[in-house]
Amino acid sequence: MRDGSYTYKLFHRSDFSAFWALFTDNLINLMVLAGICQFVFQMPAEIVYGRIVPGAAIAILAGIAVYVGLAKRAAAQHGRDVTAMPYGISTPVMFVYLFGVIGPIYWSTNDPVLAWQVGIGAGFMGGIVAAMGAIIGPWLKRVTPRAGMLGTLCGIALVFIGTVPLATVFENPFIGFASMIIILWGLVGRFRLPFNIPAGLLALIVGTIVAFAIGEAKISTDGVGFYPPMPYIGDLIAGIQHLFANPELFLVLVPVQIYNFIETMNNVESAEAAGDHYPVATCQITDGLGTMVGAVFGSPFPTTAYIGHPAYKRMGAHSGYIIGVGVVIPLAAFLGLLAFLNNLIPVAAAAPVLVFVALSLITNTAHSVKTDHMAAVTFAMMPHVSSFLMVKWGSLIGALGAVGVAGLPQLGDEALTAALLQQGAHFEGHLALSQGAILTGLIWGAIVASVIDGNFKNAGGFALAAAIMSAFGIIHGASLHWPELSGVSAGYLISAAFLYIYPLFHKEDELVNENVVVEEAPTTPAE
Repeated sequence: MRDGSYTYKLFHRSDFSAFWALFTDNLINLMVLAGICQFVFQMPAEIVYGRIVPGAAIAILAGIAVYVGLAKRAAAQHGRDVTAMPYGISTPVMFVYLFGVIGPIYWSTNDPVLAWQVGIGAGFMGGIVAAMGAIIGPWLKRVTPRAGMLGTLCGIALVFIGTVPLATVFENPFIGFASMIIILWGLVGRFRLPFNIPAGLLALIVGTIVAFAIGEAKISTDGVGFYPPMPYIGDLIAGIQHLFANPELFLVLVPVQIYNFIETMNNVESAEAAGDHYPVATCQITDGLGTMVGAVFGSPFPTTAYIGHPAYKRMGAHSGYIIGVGVVIPLAAFLGLLAFLNNLIPVAAAAPVLVFVALSLITNTAHSVKTDHMAAVTFAMMPHVSSFLMVKWGSLIGALGAVGVAGLPQLGDEALTAALLQQGAHFEGHLALSQGAILTGLIWGAIVASVIDGNFKNAGGFALAAAIMSAFGIIHGASLHWPELSGVSAGYLISAAFLYIYPLFHKEDELVNENVVVEEAPTTPAE
């Protein structure tokens, strides 16, 4: 009920603790994406710290301004305190853009500038897809089981967000273990740390101190300077042109942005369950426009309403915690302080936080879907293992060439494929699964979940859609092509026919899965 005497205070003392949690989350995302772009994709520091990081900061600032306004309006409408929606760079989607868009361009061309241009082009186009969620999101959410949508993200979390950083921890165990045990204590175990210090922040501090003690950290001002945000229209147009010349890249960004806007819907629903009401369509449009603004200013990475609103509300936060992030992150970005922190904090100190992100995504998914749907989640993860293998096999061939091994065959060479098969490495199968892994995981997760629920028409619809997409090379193909009936597309057609026709010849009671435990899935989603 509206109260004319009510005044909403943007800042509350509880915002301080909430600020550190959200700030650490965004800071680590920026550090990780900067490190990967600079050291894995060989982008010059001028692009990483002069364009990408300031562009991301502008996107975060723009979105936070909107969400603060929405919080003020909600408080005025309901006459009580509300907690603003947390906002920042989407962690799972960030890794998809790194290894699904930017990485393939760099690995195929060895051109880091082109990889960045395509990245911002993909970010801009992806922002359009995210904003369109306000129109088509409800329908997609209705027909796609959550197990399929979240399961394919769990696959990315397992192999790219979790396994690779965990390997980094074991490469440098003195630093990595010191940070890891704090993350396990404070974030996984949820036990209190001294003075209520956020676990992510303390892990970075302790890991850095250990690195200094063993001589593996340094204080360097390289990269520190003034980096005002600038629009990069020409580079953006070049990236979009490359995208349309290589449309298979849309097969990565479209499904992941569909995930992004559906996750925004779920996060708004979780805020509503906690007592704060926000307009879903406005939030989806905000996330899309924020991503597009970031792309114009040089950042490829989508921004989104974060999961976790109920936790920040339990802390008693108002809007001050996101306002603080909206001030500190841009300030650090424009002054090049991210470059200073990347020089100061070793990768092994930050890696355990990413391991936690992977653990959190997978375990939260287990809590947010029906128990029986974990079979669908597991199935949806499998194509990403094949994608991981293809990346690493390619890296192995490249490494052998770099150390001077002559006469190396390329992956896909007929003799090499036969030799791999003899050694138990099913190259052709993993190749097919890796092509469009995000979409393939989503489709199979949806099919399995629908079969478990006895929703055979829905499962058949996904199988038929997969047959069409594989016929055009959208999935299980190296590139788009005119439709052709391959073994995979024929297999999908057979599956679709079975799912549509077979149930027609049986009584309804014969199609009931008596082993399914009927239960309600929690409403809180996973990020």
